[in-house]
Amino acid sequence: MAELVYPPVIGAARTLFKTLDLKFDIAGTEHIPRRGGAVLVSNHIGYLDFVFCGLAARPAKRLVRFMAKEAVFRHKVSGPLMRAMKHIPVDRAQGMHAYKHALSALRSGEIIGVFPEATISESFTLKNFKSGAARLAQEAGVPLLPMALWGTQRLWTKGHKRQLGRNHFPITIRIGEPVAADAAEQPEKVTDRLRARVQDLLEAAQRAYPVKPRGPEDTWWIPSHLGGTAPSP
Repeated sequence: MAELVYPPVIGAARTLFKTLDLKFDIAGTEHIPRRGGAVLVSNHIGYLDFVFCGLAARPAKRLVRFMAKEAVFRHKVSGPLMRAMKHIPVDRAQGMHAYKHALSALRSGEIIGVFPEATISESFTLKNFKSGAARLAQEAGVPLLPMALWGTQRLWTKGHKRQLGRNHFPITIRIGEPVAADAAEQPEKVTDRLRARVQDLLEAAQRAYPVKPRGPEDTWWIPSHLGGTAPSP
């Protein structure tokens, strides 16, 4: 079936990125498979993270179908767009329906995007990972694709005003080698390995980030263990 909505939305997002003069540093796109199913897994630090995860898959000419909370699909603007782009609504009271939907998509060769922390980390450090991504990859027989984002929290995150002006913010994205999800391994063990890989990528993205806070009032986006004033985990 032709993709009538997703490509124009990507085009609109790219236009917005140019308008905001975002500075991208993306490494590891060669790890995104050109075909076949995979579960893309990322840390979660801002409301626009799904946009940037999707952007990282474009060099491989792939579209990512994200699992997102069901409330987003009820919104009069975002809802029709989310459905048209074939993203997957997650009702936490009836999660099995979303799980089966994602499993079917994986088996048909789609890339499914998951934020295993299940919510934005206000400390900008990794929270515990839920094991759903590992279980999906194991049951579908597909790899896990670890990814880390840094800088996206400066645009729009929980507890802070949107900064969608022309601020020239850098955005750093790191994609790692696929993580195997052997069906014989305990999902929790796979999840532990996956989280460790995302942690390594996150630290690499933080080291590569090209700017520092402008002053004491601009340290909110830096984790406390790195000397910033973000809440402690």
